Amino acid sequence: MSTKTINKEEWTKKLMEGLKEVYDPEIPVDIVNLGLIYDLKISDEGDVYLKLGLTAPGCPVIDDLVYTVQEVIKESVPARNVDVDVDMETQWSPLKMTPEGREKFKKLYGYDIVEMWVQTYGLPTDDQNKAGEQPQ
Repeated sequence: MSTKTINKEEWTKKLMEGLKEVYDPEIPVDIVNLGLIYDLKISDEGDVYLKLGLTAPGCPVIDDLVYTVQEVIKESVPARNVDVDVDMETQWSPLKMTPEGREKFKKLYGYDIVEMWVQTYGLPTDDQNKAGEQPQ
């Protein structure tokens, strides 16, 4: 193992850029802009942990999605270990989308999914994620 220090900020940037190439099977917007990256941790030793959300709980292609995310991580940074955890508990909503994700969705479908969500379900309570909030 080399004594080279891992630049976590640089790794995070490379990972998030790479993950923008991974698209959700239900909504043709990338997983970063959909707000599906719930957590990303990089250890000093080069281990990468990513918690991934799903737009649909019964997603039939979850294994393919996890595999693709793992491969993108390995291609983006020289990680020692890669652990992708799927969060089946936290319900995704359009409020997790980034402003860029909302714009992509609007161009694809012709309406603002967040506005429609808020009109239907109201604004979230404090314990729910704020719109477009990215993991630290």
